[in-house]
Amino acid sequence: MKRRELLKQSATLGFMTAMPFSFSVAPQAGAESFQSSSGVGKPAPVVNKLTPPADGTVPVAFLISDGAVVIDFCGPWEVFGNVMVGGRMDAFRLYTVSETTKPITASGGMKIIPDYTLESAPVPKVIVIPAQSNSSETVLEWIRKSSKSADLTMSVCTGAYLLAQTGLLAGKTATTHHGSYVDFAMKFPDIRVERGVRFVDDGNLASSGGLSCGIDLALRVVERYYGRDVAKQTAYDLEYQGQGWMKPDSNTVYSKVRSSANNHPLCVVCSMGIDPGIAPSVYKGKTYYFCSQNHKAQFDSAPERFVAVLEKQ
Repeated sequence: MKRRELLKQSATLGFMTAMPFSFSVAPQAGAESFQSSSGVGKPAPVVNKLTPPADGTVPVAFLISDGAVVIDFCGPWEVFGNVMVGGRMDAFRLYTVSETTKPITASGGMKIIPDYTLESAPVPKVIVIPAQSNSSETVLEWIRKSSKSADLTMSVCTGAYLLAQTGLLAGKTATTHHGSYVDFAMKFPDIRVERGVRFVDDGNLASSGGLSCGIDLALRVVERYYGRDVAKQTAYDLEYQGQGWMKPDSNTVYSKVRSSANNHPLCVVCSMGIDPGIAPSVYKGKTYYFCSQNHKAQFDSAPERFVAVLEKQ
């Protein structure tokens, strides 16, 4: 029996009576607790609450192209696909969108046939933008146009670059994969890069940190539509114990730039291990190392700007 069918069967047998059992275990460290005046736990008020359509189905478009990182979109896909409201699991309608319906090659070689083209896709209320390679003007214009009527446009990991290229994030705060903080700040100086967070949720735009952070942002979106109890149940059904969707600032391990030691130098652009075969660069008497020729070229093109960004981190 498929997990979806099992969960539906569980709902039929008494989903609501299962809720107290689901949350009767001791709360994890850092988990929030809420009590009503009667002593019965109730969810906290949802900030930036979203209203589901009258028919209860929220169309969610996953924009994909070659190089799309699987966990970036499949993590949120599973979150939205396992939301149960009133014993039903069709709260969100999920579909993939690309420039064409030709198969795309995602990370790890996974082949995916997109459901719709940009022209034929249903109008989305939520847009999910994972890390990927296609940033054509056609794609950017689709994001701009679709975002006007969407409740939320969200990027995952370095999908933030694609969202930033639309201009929609100008003057706003966003986040991305921790290895891209410096490069993102360099390329988009009009966007404030938030370090050490699982996601940034700002009205009808949102961005998450790398990879697994997309799961937290998706749970946050579920909470905005249907409340914390539904989001908690979704996380419970997925056996997801992360608390990041309730505590977005819990990514503090990435809040500071990793220090590059003499015996273990790191790439100044992405903080990854260096390639010892790539010659370092010297700027104002200090030596900088790189993981790739591409990152060396980026630094060498404007070392003063890179250093200025690093000093702000």
